[in-house]
Amino acid sequence: MCSGCKVEQNIKRASSLIRAAHAAGARFIATPEMTNILAERERVVASVKREDEDPAPRLFGELASELSIYLLIGSVALKSEAEALVNRSLLFAPDGKIAARYDKIHMFDVTLGDGLKFRESDSYRAGSKAVVADISWGRIGMTICYDVRFAHLYRSLAQAGAYIISVPSAFTQPTGEAHWHLLLQARAIENAVFIAAPAQSGQHEGGRQTYGHSLVVGPWGEILADAGTEEGIAVVTIEPKRAAEARSRLPALSHDTSWELVQVARSQVMKSHDPL
Repeated sequence: MCSGCKVEQNIKRASSLIRAAHAAGARFIATPEMTNILAERERVVASVKREDEDPAPRLFGELASELSIYLLIGSVALKSEAEALVNRSLLFAPDGKIAARYDKIHMFDVTLGDGLKFRESDSYRAGSKAVVADISWGRIGMTICYDVRFAHLYRSLAQAGAYIISVPSAFTQPTGEAHWHLLLQARAIENAVFIAAPAQSGQHEGGRQTYGHSLVVGPWGEILADAGTEEGIAVVTIEPKRAAEARSRLPALSHDTSWELVQVARSQVMKSHDPL
């Protein structure tokens, strides 16, 4: 998608793409980060409401029910009960009810150079809980965009039984060119999971440029779909058993060392280098 400043238009466009994916046979459909609006803080604050009042969750729930699909709205900007903004991923079940919700944990506070500076924490309240949810064919872990740089989150989701992890994103052009494919493939390989990463793409209202290249990555690191830079859909057949097979071939998840043991080892190494 290339979401803009007008919530109604973004919902309409997302719904059209979701219907197209359903017509192509999709049973699980995912959209990018900031599906409902991608704009400066003042515009977002003026345009969104709390989850129980905002039109986006209600309309997407109705669409999931109508099409009888699992629908992951990668994220929507909403107001929290305290009126702070949250960047929230919503998973709808085929009955239209919210099966899981996840608030983005890691805030994108970076200075990229050439005038590109982002301070997500100035506008959004960070989440504090990792989330997995069961769907009819397996368990899904939920993340958002900048989370992908924090490998421990993905490890915890895989250890909790996730066979697919969603990474809806709005990656910038420079970070996307440098790291997007590599990070997603690394997270897939490390944890022997499928990665579903729907992305914003193009020149947005307000001047922001996003990288695009919505990806689906297999548990051996192979790219199963790359949707390029134009708005549209990519449909992929996923066999959950392939994740189990990858974990059997290379059982790194069962070889993890606990953090307590790492801490002890580090302490011992430090002591061994103390001056006499």
